[in-house]
Amino acid sequence: MSKRSSWALPYFIFLVLFVVMPLVLIVVYSFQDASGHFTFSNITKFFMDKDSLSTFALSIEVAIENTALCILIGYPAAYILADKSLNRSAVTVVLFIMPMWVNALMRTLATAELFNMAGITLGKGTLLFGMCYDYLPFMIYPIYNVLNKMDKSYAEAAEDLGAKPLEVFTKVTLPLSMPGVASGILMVFMPTVSTFAISEFLTNNKIKLFGTIIQENINNSMWNYGAALSLIMLIIIAITTVLQGKDNSEAAAGGAI
Repeated sequence: MSKRSSWALPYFIFLVLFVVMPLVLIVVYSFQDASGHFTFSNITKFFMDKDSLSTFALSIEVAIENTALCILIGYPAAYILADKSLNRSAVTVVLFIMPMWVNALMRTLATAELFNMAGITLGKGTLLFGMCYDYLPFMIYPIYNVLNKMDKSYAEAAEDLGAKPLEVFTKVTLPLSMPGVASGILMVFMPTVSTFAISEFLTNNKIKLFGTIIQENINNSMWNYGAALSLIMLIIIAITTVLQGKDNSEAAAGGAI
């Protein structure tokens, strides 16, 4: 235990037990049938099942709409928080963090109860409202961090060269803040696709998302098909993460130029 590397052993064990092994089990179950024999039927079943495909398409649609809403609301909020002339108090930043101190399920139940008290019919509109409410901080803070750390000399140089405020924003601030936007999109889009509790409580289970199908299959002891759906979701997340990393590198290179 005298070596520094020994202190990493507990974290390594935790990583193996609770990250690596569950992922390995998902892959193993995905390519097995109920008898434990190797098969591709679980994967092909998803592409042949119209209900699963339609639910997946609906999940993508809802995720795109929710992500767009979070960008439209989150970017101006992050811009105001990062601008010292518009926001001079650190308390304002904390106010955006405070809702995250409450369990997401409790926030969702409270939101559903507010809609019931107001007599608002639960449906897609209430679902988008609840998702935007839950995931908005995950869009604001990546953008805020990038804007807050941005070198202000770029904007000042653009102003010295005669650029108007709108031109400074569109040609300097916005391009340099795109890595934060890309991170926010990833942190909002993928959880929206895979969630099930929010859609269940805010639509009375009228709208089922991809995460709901995974939950239902696992609850019905259909582990193999549920694992296959989870694997498909993990592959999508991996591809999205790789593409995001590539876009961030290109954006950073463009900003450096």
